Amino acid sequence: MIEVTVDSVRVSLLSQHRVVILKDVNEERYLPIWIGPFEADAITIQLQGIEVARPQTHDLLKSVFDVVGARIHHIIVNDLREDTFYARIVVDSNGRRLEIDARPSDAIALAVRAGTPIFVDEAVMERAAITPEEDEAKEEEEDRLSVFRDFVDSLDLGELGEE
Repeated sequence: MIEVTVDSVRVSLLSQHRVVILKDVNEERYLPIWIGPFEADAITIQLQGIEVARPQTHDLLKSVFDVVGARIHHIIVNDLREDTFYARIVVDSNGRRLEIDARPSDAIALAVRAGTPIFVDEAVMERAAITPEEDEAKEEEEDRLSVFRDFVDSLDLGELGEE
């Protein structure tokens, strides 16, 4: 299991679809998961600390767990089949560990409310994670700036400090 945090929730400018970006806590790897607008709002509202007048669905679910004495231990994005992610909410209840099937978006919205860890199965991360191409971007920028570097290096500034 790989621990992740919610890096961001983004909106596609072309389609208005939402994506939650999970970040590996130990590496520069990101897992994008497309989610619905209501779940995106639920995650964003909690992350930004926005107060709502009435409990939302995920607030209600967390309250139910609290009232029955169950503790949300963690959630895990545990599978990826036919471009669909699957998740489990892992709960401790009366000395038993229970796993509840859930959509990743709902599990994440619940995890951010409960302050519990979020994990991704290693096989899922290997199949779907994105690693930024920082080295390539840095090389491209250095190539673009090389013209200026060559110009500055060719300047004879010897007489500049003699006044």
